[in-house]
Amino acid sequence: MKERILNLYPDADYTRFESLIKYWKDKQFEKVDKVNEQTIYMITYGDSIYEKETPSALTLKKFMDKYLKGIITDIHLLPMFEYTSDDGFSVVDYNQINPNIGDWDDIKSLSQDYRLMYDFVANHVSQSSDIFKNFLANDPKYKDFFIEFDETFDYSKVIRPRTSPLFHEYENNHKALSTFSKDQVDLNFCSYDVFLYTTDILISYAYKGATSIRLDAIGFIWKESGTGCMHLPQAHEIIKLWRIILDEIKPNTQIITETNVPHIENISYFGNNDEANMVYQFALPPLVLHTFINGDATKLSEWAKTIKPISATATYFNFLSSHDGIGLRPTEGILNDEERAALVNRVEQNGGKVSYKQNLDGTQSVYELNINYHDALVDTSYDVDTQINMIKAANSILLSVIGVPAIYYNTLLGSRNDYKGLKESSINRRINREKFEYDNLVEQLEQDTRRNAIFSELCKMIKERKT
Repeated sequence: MKERILNLYPDADYTRFESLIKYWKDKQFEKVDKVNEQTIYMITYGDSIYEKETPSALTLKKFMDKYLKGIITDIHLLPMFEYTSDDGFSVVDYNQINPNIGDWDDIKSLSQDYRLMYDFVANHVSQSSDIFKNFLANDPKYKDFFIEFDETFDYSKVIRPRTSPLFHEYENNHKALSTFSKDQVDLNFCSYDVFLYTTDILISYAYKGATSIRLDAIGFIWKESGTGCMHLPQAHEIIKLWRIILDEIKPNTQIITETNVPHIENISYFGNNDEANMVYQFALPPLVLHTFINGDATKLSEWAKTIKPISATATYFNFLSSHDGIGLRPTEGILNDEERAALVNRVEQNGGKVSYKQNLDGTQSVYELNINYHDALVDTSYDVDTQINMIKAANSILLSVIGVPAIYYNTLLGSRNDYKGLKESSINRRINREKFEYDNLVEQLEQDTRRNAIFSELCKMIKERKT
């Protein structure tokens, strides 16, 4: 361990790392069972189902206990901390629970019956965070926590997932790198202080009940002049170090890497069975959609033949829909340009939106498709029963492929495009982030509704998989 850390940070004081690990090793961590064929994740925000004057973590637990106990084993809680934008992905304080969701006691209550995945937004923080404010105030403790513009650094090859500027201007003449938006300022992982800071947060999540930890945008964390600043060996090495730490302190805790990139790049995060425990299967959503649009499973089947078991401690994290859009980069090398264009056309025809990224040559290309997955999937000319059968067929693929299935709450609840949320926010991703008042949702699920029909059928399918 010492050699590996000093390779990353040659001038590091290794005793600081030793003290950090000793501090946590002296604490009692809960035991975690291995992921197995019974494991089913549900992806949700902590406040996706809410009631007035009740912490939404407790409302979520009430809903889970009423409808999904024995069906869903694990809950992926999308960022549950105080934030300023991007629906949680601009974290103000990594340890302060969003008061709408509740507090750590409410999260603990939820964890009594469901294993929890916490979201670690490791690449960046909110511009309103204390650490960034301290940086702007020229506090020497935080001088290396962020990345100032440097004329000697070659940024020309930096891979961009957005069309916004790479650098933004802040107070006191600071110009800092921000991959995703001005409100999401990248941490400088080339700093040993940042490595210790983030490692402490990671371990604290495991201590506070996480049995899985999702590493958001983890491929971007290391910056090096003249490179794409993505998938660099140092980023992989940091994940490997975190894997070693969690394997030692809390065995069977799952590290899940989020890298929405071409398939061959994505699976590189398994390393040599020493890196991620699970890797998102980003190619699955667009390939299933392609299959249903064309009535032809050839591309999906050919790709599926290449998906082999990884090891006893690593597998794929399978999904069809999430809080983000349907990424098209994962289809590179699998679908051609014409086939990708057909996906874009289908989504636009069915009321969805398209989000773009900036290319190195200054042009823009499609990054993701923003739409409720069910609305992307079905032909709107079909009757309701046929549409529901299509939804069932698509999810049967999700529940059958190698790996652990994860189902997004709006998929499970049979939702449609949330045009109201889209219009109010002007944020494309809000089209698939509808939230529900508890009593209204229960009323819909207790009646003969399209929502109830889809919810009931999907629950039945999950039960069948588990048996």
